[in-house]
Amino acid sequence: MTKSLDVMQGTLDLLILKALSLDSTHGWGISHRIAQMSHDVFVIGQGSLYPALHRFEKRGWVNSHWRTTENNRIARYYHLTTDGRHALAKDVENWRLYADAVNWVIDER
Repeated sequence: MTKSLDVMQGTLDLLILKALSLDSTHGWGISHRIAQMSHDVFVIGQGSLYPALHRFEKRGWVNSHWRTTENNRIARYYHLTTDGRHALAKDVENWRLYADAVNWVIDER
């Protein structure tokens, strides 16, 4: 059984941007993709996801458009822009440095 964890502050943007870097999709698809990639450790709710997506649109990191889903429903699809890909690269770099620093501290003897 996999344990679900709350997303640490500051990592939500990274997870959403990474999910969108793979392919354009709608909100539920983003949440589902993050859950899949994290082996169900991270479950992103709508209350966190949509404010982040709106923030990304204002920053120019994503574009969106309405489209029909595979289930014949109308949904807003999000697409990562070039600026969004740059933001993702920066977030990944910062996350790796952060994770390394935490590991240095907890591995210190």
